[in-house]
Amino acid sequence: MHRLINQVRPYPWGARTAIPRLLGAEPDGRPQAELWLGAHPGAPSTVITPEGPASFDDVIAAAPKETLGVRTVERFGERLPFLLKVLAAEEPLSLQVHPDAARAQAGFAAEEAAGIPVTAPHRNYRDPFHKPELVLALEPFEALCGFRDPAAARADLDGLSCPLAEVLRSDLAAPAEHTALRGALTRLLTLPEDERAQLVGSFVAEWRRLGSGAHHETVVELAERYPGDPGAVAALLLNRVSLRPGDALFLPAGNVHAYLRGTAVEVMAGSDNVLRAGLTGKHVDTAEVLAVVDFSVLPIPFTGPVQAGGRTEFRPGVPDFALATAGPGPIGTRLEGGAPSVVLALEGEADLVAESGEVLALRRGESVFVPACCGRVSVTGHGYLVAATVGD
Repeated sequence: MHRLINQVRPYPWGARTAIPRLLGAEPDGRPQAELWLGAHPGAPSTVITPEGPASFDDVIAAAPKETLGVRTVERFGERLPFLLKVLAAEEPLSLQVHPDAARAQAGFAAEEAAGIPVTAPHRNYRDPFHKPELVLALEPFEALCGFRDPAAARADLDGLSCPLAEVLRSDLAAPAEHTALRGALTRLLTLPEDERAQLVGSFVAEWRRLGSGAHHETVVELAERYPGDPGAVAALLLNRVSLRPGDALFLPAGNVHAYLRGTAVEVMAGSDNVLRAGLTGKHVDTAEVLAVVDFSVLPIPFTGPVQAGGRTEFRPGVPDFALATAGPGPIGTRLEGGAPSVVLALEGEADLVAESGEVLALRRGESVFVPACCGRVSVTGHGYLVAATVGD
């Protein structure tokens, strides 16, 4: 078992105190948005080995079957298929969507063939992998997630008479739900550049006076942060979701979403493929976004936990990852072994004991990589742990 030193990503929407508080560090006044725990090349963790510190991806490359397990290598190749994060949002993230595996592979290959550098700001696909993700709230957490019934969005526009509201009402009146939503989102994302600010501005001004319901403050807040951005109006098409601590959402490919605020744990496939639709100063490829979006109206994708052997498991049915928690409170569980795990202590402390007798003490803010070759690992203590591993 190996302790980890993890990188913090200073995105401007990040909170300033949540991650430093977890790590026992003094805030420096700058945003600290995400703590990455894994081998993703964008910000790989450092693994403390008997020979000294080494990059996580180098540790895997040196002994893939021992670190990942034979079955993981057979399924995913010689790479860690998941990435664990702590996300601390003080401001809204971009409106975004992630591709499925086939789209990611094709998009990555096309951009490689075109000679677009992986680090180029206008690059869509930075790797050939899909990026389903699961978010587990650590505190009250607010989000926009997936399409709601277009009739409900249309009803929210009743009483508005500005030009954008009128055409959106017409789009949302289409008899097929997916047609209505495709029409409305396409209209918003393709507004003429020379008219966009005026159309969005007049909508927001009228919405501020006449709008109501769960989306009222959200649309106003997003419009204030991103003046003239049609993504603020697109929020009306999506479910407004409030998570309590311990609630989890699973976001599959094609699900349009935006995290608004709060602190959470995320586990996802080991990819950084994000297609942004708005609420950002970064690259937006509207045509690619519209090709990737799933316009289905589905229930809010809450992921129910399963109790197993002293732990709470979240298994959304993807092969890349699963998430387990132990606590808060007394901890008595185990890691089953045979696959890689990354464990993070959110509160308290715990002892991890491998089949070999190796013992590692984990305290708040500390993390460990448990290679597949460790076998079963017992975990006891008092606190709150999260563990990411390979899925079913």
